[in-house]
Amino acid sequence: MFGRVSEEMEVQVSATEAWELYGTLRLAKLCEEELSDIIHKVDIIQGDGGVGTIVKLTFPPGTPVFSSYKEKFTKIDNEKRVKETEVTEGAYLEIGFTLYRVRFEIIEKTENSCIIKTTVEYEIKEEAAANASLVSIQPLVKLMEASANSLIKNHK
Repeated sequence: MFGRVSEEMEVQVSATEAWELYGTLRLAKLCEEELSDIIHKVDIIQGDGGVGTIVKLTFPPGTPVFSSYKEKFTKIDNEKRVKETEVTEGAYLEIGFTLYRVRFEIIEKTENSCIIKTTVEYEIKEEAAANASLVSIQPLVKLMEASANSLIKNHK
């Protein structure tokens, strides 16, 4: 079974400026600083933010279902401003998912505005289909909101 959920948000900064955050490890640092109720810690296991980088996301103590997972940066396209990560260990993969991918896209709207689009794509074994209800775009919407606030506050 395959599924997809996505959300978009317009931000009043250039696509280049937004990509400077989303296309790098700065996004992981922002996540840890601004969303401590969702992500307790982000550890860089391997890499410098490019394709192949592996990060470990640890959730706050007492978080139901998952305590942590690792994800790998599988695509970073600086020209198209697209970044994809896939869960490689833990969490979703332990409950029947065979793929859990997050895609961030920065779409230029005008010279001084862009659209941040976040998509979750997943595949899950038929016998675990009920676990698809655990897929939520809401934590990523909170990340988009936090990143938009940071981008506007630090606008050049």
